[in-house]
Amino acid sequence: MRFFIPFLKSPPLVAVIRLQGTIAAAGRTGGLNDATLAPVIERAFRKGRPRAVALVINSPGGSPVQSSLIAARIRRLAGDKKIPVHAFVEDVAASGGYWLATAADDIWLDPSSVVGSIGVISAGFGFPDLMARHGIERRVHTAGASKSFLDPFRPEKPEDVARLTAILEPIHAAFKAQVAARRGARLATDRDLFTGEVWVGSQAVGPGLADGIGHLLPKLKELYGDKVRLAPYGVKRSLFQRFSGRLLADTFDQIEERALWARYGL
Repeated sequence: MRFFIPFLKSPPLVAVIRLQGTIAAAGRTGGLNDATLAPVIERAFRKGRPRAVALVINSPGGSPVQSSLIAARIRRLAGDKKIPVHAFVEDVAASGGYWLATAADDIWLDPSSVVGSIGVISAGFGFPDLMARHGIERRVHTAGASKSFLDPFRPEKPEDVARLTAILEPIHAAFKAQVAARRGARLATDRDLFTGEVWVGSQAVGPGLADGIGHLLPKLKELYGDKVRLAPYGVKRSLFQRFSGRLLADTFDQIEERALWARYGL
């Protein structure tokens, strides 16, 4: 049993939020999204009066909107509570995963962590030649010239590609603005960091995308003392969710998620 002793200073507390997996809209199995993470993040900032919040990130990215919403929530709470935020990257914080990392005041890596991929991608498949070889006719009737935009069963049209580029470029601009705002003067100015390139470990420190090599516990002890206490927070999945996730392992969502991780050799 613990007793409260007035004027006895307790060891500093750091809330640790685990952000693991792809970033996707609510309803997708296992994805990180603002709706699911909101109560977790709110609790981490408020419970026990933490001295700091640490983000443990392992994500290959996903939805730019959800990345933005999650990062913005972290920054709002950090500002309201005047609490510093530290990010610790495990295997990868790429694309939307790096967007999450920029919500922190500093970013720490393992020597083999993969970070960056500051870009936007849209990928799909086209089957018009396959259909023609098998004598399959595609019949589409629309009200609105753009309703069959990038139909995978028809040849790709230059005007569709132009429209897609017009969609991707503002998203890329928002990503670049987030990185520039959060990393500020730490970013190198002698190279383009926003091409979608990735960096490994200390390669990311030189251009200012990360602050150094450091693991969670040693770095927090260095910052807050040997007696620092860690309080873990994360999304808890029910037994049904875990079981249903296994049953859906062969769905397109799972294949797409696997492809995102595979881009970084994981």
